[in-house]
Amino acid sequence: MASSASTGWRSAWPAARAAGWSRAELLWERLQDRANHSLSAGDRTRAVRGFRWGWWLAFLAFSRIDPRYATSLANMAAADRITGAEARARRRYEKALQLWAEVPAQADTVEIAPRARSSLFHLRMEARHMQTYEATRRLRLAAFASEAAETLTALSCDRQPPHRHHARWAGERPPVFDGSRRLLAACLLIAAPAKDPS
Repeated sequence: MASSASTGWRSAWPAARAAGWSRAELLWERLQDRANHSLSAGDRTRAVRGFRWGWWLAFLAFSRIDPRYATSLANMAAADRITGAEARARRRYEKALQLWAEVPAQADTVEIAPRARSSLFHLRMEARHMQTYEATRRLRLAAFASEAAETLTALSCDRQPPHRHHARWAGERPPVFDGSRRLLAACLLIAAPAKDPS
């Protein structure tokens, strides 16, 4: 019998494929989400394994200007920090920050698909005011990208990040597979390991 998590991935795949997503994109999202859940639950071994798999997938499937590539690099830095490889973690965080410098501008050009609305009223409002809806979404995406940059800066200096990321993913994840979901995943699936009390 399939687990609910694997069933969720399978049920999402037809919609993702229809929207032009690759299996690698959907799998990357799932790997990073699970690794972050493991990290939150205190299972550092499983988290490190998940971040490594996510990194390899990003390395093979994403371009170097894809924000998810920078997130994967940052999450590998988190894995390095967890395993005690601090020098490598710092190098990876610095590289992730360099790559992230280009991300906020992507919020202005990212593809935003129409959302399904729960009522005819909302559908009509969105149709009449599409430019306003898109502008508001782009502002939110730019804010998420800025928060992610602040978090990466803090993590590169071995400080606690000023923002929660993964805790917001489930509530913020768009119901559609578009460019805004790619960017939001890159922003909110950044790992922030808790400081080791020792």
